[in-house]
Amino acid sequence: MAFEQKTKLGIVTTALLASMATTASAQQSEWSYEATVYLFMPETETSIETPSGTLDGTLSFSDALENLDFAFMGALAATNGQWSILADYNYTNLSFGDTGPGGGELETSVKTQFLTALVGYRVRNDPSVKVDIAGGLRWYSTDTDFSLTPGGGPTLTSTADESWVDPLVGVRARFTLSDSWTSTAYVDYGGFRSGSQTWSVLLTADYIINDRWVLRGGYRYISFDHEIDGNDYEFDQSGPLIGATYRF
Repeated sequence: MAFEQKTKLGIVTTALLASMATTASAQQSEWSYEATVYLFMPETETSIETPSGTLDGTLSFSDALENLDFAFMGALAATNGQWSILADYNYTNLSFGDTGPGGGELETSVKTQFLTALVGYRVRNDPSVKVDIAGGLRWYSTDTDFSLTPGGGPTLTSTADESWVDPLVGVRARFTLSDSWTSTAYVDYGGFRSGSQTWSVLLTADYIINDRWVLRGGYRYISFDHEIDGNDYEFDQSGPLIGATYRF
């Protein structure tokens, strides 16, 4: 029940940001907006410390779509002069199995979501290169179950069920390559305290279809490291993504 409430919170927050952007667009023509829906197809690695050792669950890129139960990924951006507001929401539900410690069978069920919200300021605005620095926060929530069945022994279970918020700083650069092609490079880091940190990298090539539509393809890496009840929990995803952006 708690996780369902957190899921609703993330969806409602994203919807609220979209509503605010639409309202502001009607009132202030100097604002411009981008709404992006994308598919992230990563390799997933997650682990948690237990009294009997560390449990590591790994889902390869080749098996990502086959083991995907549900996902939603979207981003919003609003720009006014040198200022921008960025929001990125990601929800995934995965179930997969691999080999655990000692050759046992490890089944991992992963439900994660995160919301990144940033305010950016443009520090370089050349025709060919635009650079923004940004600050904000990243909210992360997980409900992950690890079930280890050793050979001939009883099943051992461990759960990571927690949510938290980390402060965040980032840099985004956009490069104009031609009339039809641009590229984006983005990096951020957050946490800044013992027992919690997060960071991500995003690289894309962007094809401009017209004034409204842009197709994007690229690579993303995102990482979380946090203490849950005194045990180290880690979650990492890396892989290709594709998406479409609508400008308004």
